Amino acid sequence: MSRVAVVSGGTRGIGAAISKALAASGYRVAAIYCGNDEAAAKFKAETKVPVYKWDVSSYEACAAGLAKVGADLGPVEILVNNAGITRDSMLHKMKPEQWYAVINTNLNSLFNMTRPVIEGMRERGFGRIVNISSINGQRGQMGQTNYAAAKAGDIGFTKSLAQENAAKGITVNAICPGYIATEMVMAVPKDILEKSILPQIPVRRLGEPEEIARCVCFLVSDEAGFITGATLSVNGGQYMI
Repeated sequence: MSRVAVVSGGTRGIGAAISKALAASGYRVAAIYCGNDEAAAKFKAETKVPVYKWDVSSYEACAAGLAKVGADLGPVEILVNNAGITRDSMLHKMKPEQWYAVINTNLNSLFNMTRPVIEGMRERGFGRIVNISSINGQRGQMGQTNYAAAKAGDIGFTKSLAQENAAKGITVNAICPGYIATEMVMAVPKDILEKSILPQIPVRRLGEPEEIARCVCFLVSDEAGFITGATLSVNGGQYMI
């Protein structure tokens, strides 16, 4: 029987590409979303991938939702923590609600989504967890202290959880995308994109969501069993560490 994979933020942008790629690779995928019912319905109709709606910033919602996925599809063996939001502002103008919304969705969600499934993974002796961080979690970004702090936290979470569970057959890795051609990035004015963003990227183009999805598919595969605690930068050479 094929393994069950859960993808948060799994019906749009990078998450949708990941859900589709995992389904095409034979996994039973559950795509999680929170806000956009229309996009989720369209994604489900096009892909036949089951969708589930809950708020990843709520531990109770995650525990209940993951229990439902387990009952419907089977034990969760692959978890991709992809859900994320932005509430950009310079810190001296940032409102508390902007800070906490981003921290809760982009960082606290990793605990909320992982805690309910990690014990089962440990008992079964297998698990794959991939956390989608960001180039801005590695280098920082003006106007994104909340986002950069959360995404940097994702990397620390990844390294620590990898150490805790390596002996149990569970790998935990992070992917840090650079500028990817998603709805959010393509909404940037064309002149800013061409004059300010693309010149920073040595390959002189945006990444595609499918390129991130292929990285996920490799990291969750049996062939990647010796890779854990790693941070994979997928940014066209924009930031190298």
